[in-house]
Amino acid sequence: MLLYITLGTNDPARARPFYDAVMPVLGFSLFGEDENEFGFGRKGEPRARFWVTKPFDGKPATIGNGSMVALEAETRAAVDAFHAAALANGGTDEGAPGLRPYHPHFYACYVRDPDGNKLSAVCEKPE
Repeated sequence: MLLYITLGTNDPARARPFYDAVMPVLGFSLFGEDENEFGFGRKGEPRARFWVTKPFDGKPATIGNGSMVALEAETRAAVDAFHAAALANGGTDEGAPGLRPYHPHFYACYVRDPDGNKLSAVCEKPE
C-alpha cells in the first residue's frame, strides 16, 4: 500500500545515530544518504522505504500532532530491543514495551526520535 515514508529532521547528522541504532533491530539497513537525508530498507527490496530528510522547502522540520509511524517487528524481543536502542541513542519514551488492548497479541512500544517524531515498533505474533 505505501511506497515509502519520510520524516523530517533539522539535523541529519544528529538524527543519524538514533536511526543507525534502531533500524537494524527491525531488519532494516541503510540504502542511501547525502548531506540532507538518509534512507533505510529491507534486504531484497529495490528501494529505501523509510527516509529521514530535511524538508525540501527549506523551512524547519516540525512534528505532526497525531502522526506516528508504526514499524513491524518480527518478535517481541525485537520490540524490546528497539525501545532500548531508541532510549540509549537520544530517543524519549512514549510507552514502554508491552501488550496493548487492540487485540490479544498486539505487543508494542512507542518512542520519539531526537526531532520529536513519534515511532512505534509492533509485533502481532503470539509468543
